[in-house]
Amino acid sequence: MKTIVLGGGVIGVATAFYLRQQGCDVTVIEREPDVALSTSFGNAGVIAPGYVTPWAAPGMPTKILKYLFEPASPLIFRPTVDPAQWRWIARWLRECDLERFRVNKQRMQRIAYYSRECLHEFRGRHPFDYGRSQGYLQLFRSEYDVELAQPALAVLRDAGIAHREVSAAQCVEIEPGLRWARQTPLSGLYLPDDEAGDCARFTRELRAICERNGVQFRFDTRVSSLDVRGGTVRAVHLESERGSETLQADAVVVALGVDSAALLAPLGVKVPLYPVKGYSATLPVTDDEKAPHAALMDESLKTAITRFGNNLRVAGTAELGNRQTTLREQALQTLMKVLKDWFPHAANPTSAHFWVGRRPMTPDGAPLLGPSGVDNLWLNLGHGSTGWAMSMGSGRVVADLITQRTPEIDLDGLTLARYRK
Repeated sequence: MKTIVLGGGVIGVATAFYLRQQGCDVTVIEREPDVALSTSFGNAGVIAPGYVTPWAAPGMPTKILKYLFEPASPLIFRPTVDPAQWRWIARWLRECDLERFRVNKQRMQRIAYYSRECLHEFRGRHPFDYGRSQGYLQLFRSEYDVELAQPALAVLRDAGIAHREVSAAQCVEIEPGLRWARQTPLSGLYLPDDEAGDCARFTRELRAICERNGVQFRFDTRVSSLDVRGGTVRAVHLESERGSETLQADAVVVALGVDSAALLAPLGVKVPLYPVKGYSATLPVTDDEKAPHAALMDESLKTAITRFGNNLRVAGTAELGNRQTTLREQALQTLMKVLKDWFPHAANPTSAHFWVGRRPMTPDGAPLLGPSGVDNLWLNLGHGSTGWAMSMGSGRVVADLITQRTPEIDLDGLTLARYRK
């Protein structure tokens, strides 16, 4: 079966890997000169199924208002005249209900835990270094943070997920580098089974494995449109330095992140995606003793600090505004404040390399996997800030569906059908 995967981020490359494993002839189309150069490039790197949570949560609208005029804010809202922004916000507000939050979080955890199983199975067969670390520590600055975390804690307890509520002193035992912190945590939450790793590095290695197994990659190539006739996708129209060309296909997977919506709209396939931008800073470690050794989350400022070998990644901020990937100074200051508060002597702030990416967010947080409503056209998109945590499982699920295998998890609430009710 000739399959074309549109998108060379971690989602697209994982899909290509499983399609090839199941005997398909696979070509990946990517507009950048290599894999993982867009949303997969500078993310936090956290694989925390126990932590994955919808942005639409009880108390979040109030929290946005609270932070609207704060200089250091995990949330930036820039109203625009774009009707798509306001439609997305209206849907998002409906999902902030407690019961909806529980349902959405459980859906996200279902695919995230399956994805981690797939990753561990893959890693057993293809061991390579991608800066992996074990354990994930949430830090709470105030009682307000603890209160907002209660719905998520209830889901962890109900699901029997391994976690420990820890004191400030226990936080320091888990991460000794916190002894030099300028901020004292009120308490913390430790998820021992969660992990982290460099998503971009992993994706590049996965690309190499795919290529050795026969997957073709076409870089610096844009998708101009899809050829759909008789309700079935037949081919993909491309633009590159070679000019215009058409590739025939038996199946096409759309894994283009936020750009998926514009490609699908002319076909009548409406996906409720909006680019919620995230920022990161990457810095070399200058003092190993005073640096973290795994991954942490500042729950108040929703900013992660992750260790990848000799580098630190500080990542966070959710900006709902325009679609441009321009660095906003307010967001960068928040990142550096979090690093300075918790690990002030771990790295030199002047060495920071900043990045901004457009995270393809659905209003309810869960991704869109599987059929699009057009025959032979498949979706693997809408993972928001948790694409790395869900990538291997999502790729395997979609590959199973395309090759007419039964997925190993229940897909209820993870397909486009939930937005067509």
